[in-house]
Amino acid sequence: MVATRSGHGLRARLRAHWPLLVVLGVALVGLQRVVTEHWREGSAALAVAMLVAAVLRVVLPPDRVGLLAIRGRYADALVYGGFGVVVLVLALTITQGSLTIS
Repeated sequence: MVATRSGHGLRARLRAHWPLLVVLGVALVGLQRVVTEHWREGSAALAVAMLVAAVLRVVLPPDRVGLLAIRGRYADALVYGGFGVVVLVLALTITQGSLTIS
């Protein structure tokens, strides 16, 4: 597909959805850490991704938030932030155990 002046090219789509790409990038780093058996670090990175999504959802105007917008601004921020805090607390407080079977 060739980019046109109407703004439907790849660059325009990336510009519209960069907040989601940032969150997904951090989440992918977290998933990579979980897969390589560093589950606490990976869980913390996934929590940070959710917290970044919450901050971006509150800070960015509605026309710039892209696919992070699901419900209202503050409902999205509350859900993203709530999940982020819960996962972060769990990742930081669970100190024993492993995802592998010994």
